[in-house]
Amino acid sequence: MHNSRTLELMVGLFVALGMAALLMLSLKVSNLSSLWGSNEYEVSAYFSNVGGLKVKSPVKLGGVKIGSISEINYDDSKYQALVKMKINARYTKIPQDTSAVIYTAGLLGEQYIGLEPGGDEQFLKNGSRVSLTQSAVILEQLISRVLYQFAEKSK
Repeated sequence: MHNSRTLELMVGLFVALGMAALLMLSLKVSNLSSLWGSNEYEVSAYFSNVGGLKVKSPVKLGGVKIGSISEINYDDSKYQALVKMKINARYTKIPQDTSAVIYTAGLLGEQYIGLEPGGDEQFLKNGSRVSLTQSAVILEQLISRVLYQFAEKSK
């Protein structure tokens, strides 16, 4: 009788630990763990065209993911898109004159923001704005420019 109770207790503990592990994993994957306190700071940038950039797209520095996009809005006073990025607090030494460029992973892959550090001795902090930006390259625009130039040369 005593052995079966111990066995039931061990199985119950194992099931509870498994459910807790699944809960933690699902919170981490869905990024809901940031609701209980985050170790990130917010940086924003204006772009004239964000292309297919999406919320939760990565923000990379030197090819390393250092954060993600938290919000994309249109500012009708500047006629540009305002992109807010959450940067992991581990990365505190990003120069203030850093530039932000929208890149595409592969030819038709997802878009992300790549940060290219400058040489300033002041660093980005919560609420900072990246002023040097380069918008997304739109493949359709490039093709139309090439076709237009080809048509002009053939005249």
